Amino acid sequence: MKNNMLKTAIAMATSLASVSVFASGFAINEQSVSGMGTGFAGRASAADDASTVFGNPAGMARLKREQMTGGVTVLNASTDISNVSSSPNGGSNDGDMVPLTGVPMGYYVKPINEQWSVGVGMYAPFGLVADYESGFAGRYFGSKSAVEVMTLQPTVSYAFNERISIGFGPTINRIAGELESSLSLNPMAPDGEVKVKGDDIALGFNVGVLAQLTDSTRVGLTYHSQVDYTLEGETEVDYGLLAMLGYSTHQQYDAALELTTPESVDFSVTHELNAQWTLHAGSTWTRWSRLQTIRVENSGVPGGLTGQFGEITEQQNWHDTWAHAIGASYKLNEQWVLRGGLTVDQAPTNNIDRSPRIPTGDRTIFSIGAGWTPTPELTIDAAYSYLQEEAVKVNNSAHGQRYSAEFENSANGFAIGATYRF
Repeated sequence: MKNNMLKTAIAMATSLASVSVFASGFAINEQSVSGMGTGFAGRASAADDASTVFGNPAGMARLKREQMTGGVTVLNASTDISNVSSSPNGGSNDGDMVPLTGVPMGYYVKPINEQWSVGVGMYAPFGLVADYESGFAGRYFGSKSAVEVMTLQPTVSYAFNERISIGFGPTINRIAGELESSLSLNPMAPDGEVKVKGDDIALGFNVGVLAQLTDSTRVGLTYHSQVDYTLEGETEVDYGLLAMLGYSTHQQYDAALELTTPESVDFSVTHELNAQWTLHAGSTWTRWSRLQTIRVENSGVPGGLTGQFGEITEQQNWHDTWAHAIGASYKLNEQWVLRGGLTVDQAPTNNIDRSPRIPTGDRTIFSIGAGWTPTPELTIDAAYSYLQEEAVKVNNSAHGQRYSAEFENSANGFAIGATYRF
């Protein structure tokens, strides 16, 4: 019999998605404060500051001064849960499962000569923290998730001429995750608890090209590679009924889970309409169809429990997604720039496999921002985004437990950052 503990281990990969705030699946968009102000519409073509290390490494060629860019985005998400039906009956559905979360970023770019520039960036491309309240009605299908991916990217760019440049950066990526879920083998007994931990380090790369088509229009194309991980850690089970089978109430197994974060392609256009107005448009394709089946292997499992705790396969059946954005910036004067943007983003999940760990639907995001340059050396950027998702249904059942509900997510993002030019 397949056990919910194993479903929890499998969900280590997909739990990243449970309410990943401003991008589809378990991607995070918050790698640039200036870009957030326009809804990331010009991410591959704007090259406004050193955060272009992520947005398009070829954009470093446009930065003629050595500079550092850093910032943080604070995310505050909420969920409205309605039309709930569960078995066993009872339990809460507060929907307050995402704590206030900060996403940091930092970049450095140094021009070497007219052709070459080097840089480095540190940012979070994927991640989530989700923690349902104690006694959550859907706790058997996921109660807590804490996962993050941090990336270090050394980068180089080369300008063929004043019109065309390319850039490349290998990425060093570390993933770490911790999950908790309730476990019940007997409805007459108290719930047990399952904890899953794992981490890994893997390599990928970002590559981009930037072309100044006319004096007022440039286009950018960026490819973010897939990254293949093998998370290694342990699965811990604390449940008293195992003692009835002759085993300790505390079980710990070595766990391994293979996960691929998908490749994506960003294309955007930046057009300087006049001295005040700059327009941006962009699209991002993400190959979420890589997440079809997830397999968890636990070693060190006693023979009597191998059928339950040894290996399990679960279908996810995610599909590829598109995100589209438009935005604009207005130069109020030499010191102030105002920004705004609109983004629509598909969710990769489907109505059959969606769970409380992944209760996401298609989303619409409204963004505003501003940049203040009090001196030629310093720019301070701020941005705000509001996200609203479509209402989606969750309908899960396994081993005598059942949970169905309607989830509707929303979120606010606040970001502040600075660029200093040497």
